[in-house]
Amino acid sequence: MSTRDVLLAASEESNQALTATLFILVVLLTVGITFWASRNTKTAADYYAGGRSFSGVQNGFAIGGDYMSAASFLGISGAIALSGYDGFLYSIGFLVAWLVALLLVAELLRNSGRFTMADQLAYRMEQRPIRTAAATSTIVVSIFYLLAQMVGAGALVALLLDVNSDAAKNLTIVAVGILMIFYVVFGGMKGTTWVQIVKAVLLMFGTLLISILVLAKFGFNLSDLLGTAAENSGQGKAFLEPGLKYGATTTSKIDFVSLGIALVLGTAGLPHILVRFYTVPTAKQARQSVLWAIGIIGTFYLLTLVLGFGAAALVKGDAKDRIVESGGNLASPLLAEAVGGGAGTTGGAVLLALISAVAFATILAVVAGLTLTSASSVAHDLYANVWKKGEVSGKDEVRVARIAAFVIGGVAIALAIPGQSLNVAFLVALAFAVAASANLPALLYNLFWKRFNTRGAVWSIYGGLISAVGLVIFSPVVSGKGLDANGKNLSLLPESVDISWFPLENPGIVSIPLGFFLGWLGTVTTKSRVSEERFAELEVRSLTGAGAEK
Repeated sequence: MSTRDVLLAASEESNQALTATLFILVVLLTVGITFWASRNTKTAADYYAGGRSFSGVQNGFAIGGDYMSAASFLGISGAIALSGYDGFLYSIGFLVAWLVALLLVAELLRNSGRFTMADQLAYRMEQRPIRTAAATSTIVVSIFYLLAQMVGAGALVALLLDVNSDAAKNLTIVAVGILMIFYVVFGGMKGTTWVQIVKAVLLMFGTLLISILVLAKFGFNLSDLLGTAAENSGQGKAFLEPGLKYGATTTSKIDFVSLGIALVLGTAGLPHILVRFYTVPTAKQARQSVLWAIGIIGTFYLLTLVLGFGAAALVKGDAKDRIVESGGNLASPLLAEAVGGGAGTTGGAVLLALISAVAFATILAVVAGLTLTSASSVAHDLYANVWKKGEVSGKDEVRVARIAAFVIGGVAIALAIPGQSLNVAFLVALAFAVAASANLPALLYNLFWKRFNTRGAVWSIYGGLISAVGLVIFSPVVSGKGLDANGKNLSLLPESVDISWFPLENPGIVSIPLGFFLGWLGTVTTKSRVSEERFAELEVRSLTGAGAEK
């Protein structure tokens, strides 16, 4: 072995040691926060809502931490790096979606609920059918979203530790699942919220740093950056124009419309985002948290433009091939390595390790929030209010929530392992479609339509949920896409299986209107007036917050 080979091997070992050290520090930091929070988690209100002890600023950072998931940091930058303008539409959709959630749902839900989304619906409905439907929807949406985060974790750690075997990637997914279960079981909402706050600060720092370094390469001239990205993409001007991914056929254009509808409406139906508003003590603090969240989230999504086009412009050779093979999920980490000096350099290794550690913290924080939300829904809605009919102590509720976290974590692990070839931003878009189809119609009808009743809510939730999930099962996402140039299956099921009779990859254009229609149909075809009698009470409660914690 030559001296040069010895030096390269030593450099690689040093870089991997640095990466491992940063990873361990991130994990130890979050574990320490969880242990600290566990000592302050004594009641059901502590476990579900952090004792409503967070300020508007703290909750704003936590919302940002919850919303800026692996889909945002890894998936969107990858989608832009591979599809240019069409990829950036994910950033626009996610950002606009937050405004819809703010204007239509967030504060009203906080004022009229207690721990879960179902609390608001059940206030003027029959408890058992509504809570069962809402809990089912919450769990399904959370698992879709968890799937995306776990896929991102597998791709990330495989890159950092330079492992390409399926067994190693699967082991990574299992390890992330175990960590998220630990956060939820021991830390509850307090631990999860502080992990999300720390993660939001780290993510903004990392994103700003890499964005500044990328822009510095082009003299802070965004036009030069876009021009170089278009040139290196191999697509020319088409890379900067609409239609590269979604404009080739009529089906792809309709698929884009479906994606846009799901992104814009989905956030207002995501349970793990909505329950964050229960952690603040007053409506004023809820509004303040919204203002901070908008600033953080808006800045971040603008910076994904720099990350995505920066990856297209600066990442070349084998690294570029790795971005393609990962479905775009490795664009941000490999861009960090490129602006730090490239593969094999100390600067490249430091930035790669830093950004990957930040991305890993992102994944840990989001999966903890998702698991907590779904576990809380199982314990509070199903166990306490459906099975035990309210005759249960807060201590027993929390115990059941912790057991549920184990089960939900296991399901997420099992589904993430076969889904590793899919782009995480795309997977989250599916979760948005399910949330917008199943949850949003019922929430809006309940807040603004006096006649809305139990049957309408149940039909809306189950109809939207079943149609969205069913159409995904029979779409190209699950089967029928075939193999890519490297022989990797592009769908979840083996190449030999093809049940994809529904042509669109995102079902929102069908399932979201269907959810609204079924909510209306179920309501007008019954003469029930029970819910209408309490509408005035709910209206006052949603506007003022009076009695929300009872």
